[in-house]
Amino acid sequence: MARKACIWPPNSIDYDVMLPKRDGFSVLKALRMRKSTPVIMLTARDHVNDRVRGLREGADDYLTKPFSFLELVERLHALSRRTRSQESTLISVGDLFVDLIGRRATRDGVRLDLTAKEFQLLSVLARRQGDILSKAAITELVWDVNFDSHTNVVETAIKRLRAKLDGPFPSKLLHTVRGMGYVFEVREEAEQS
Repeated sequence: MARKACIWPPNSIDYDVMLPKRDGFSVLKALRMRKSTPVIMLTARDHVNDRVRGLREGADDYLTKPFSFLELVERLHALSRRTRSQESTLISVGDLFVDLIGRRATRDGVRLDLTAKEFQLLSVLARRQGDILSKAAITELVWDVNFDSHTNVVETAIKRLRAKLDGPFPSKLLHTVRGMGYVFEVREEAEQS
């Protein structure tokens, strides 16, 4: 198995402890400071101390080599089930609150009047705050299809959402990253785009 990080299934990270330029434990520690993404460590380091260290430092699972690919797949599925059941139904980003169950969003205490598709777009962006999402990723996540890349469906939807979400408020949450897509995050006043 190659010694590099890979992401599979979506929203989990699986990597070898013995990375070429950096120790996998330090990568895990740095990741845990920023995100709670599920992590499975894959490694030939099978000593109890290594396994305990990996789990203590935040790995959700630790699988030693050699391992069955079928076992890895089933551990990934189990991790995915646990993660889904723990997913919060309320997301907050700055002064924005998104209630996924009630399908309501408020900003600075003001309810946003969103269509069903705008709410779906907002929830996708809010769940992935800080991540740059391309137009292709957004179409797949919101519309569950691959649109012709020459259509402006995403730009139109973003423009409408931005008018309701950011228009009346001084701080902006939805930002365009030229040539890459869109990012949903709180930025300092000097960084606002």
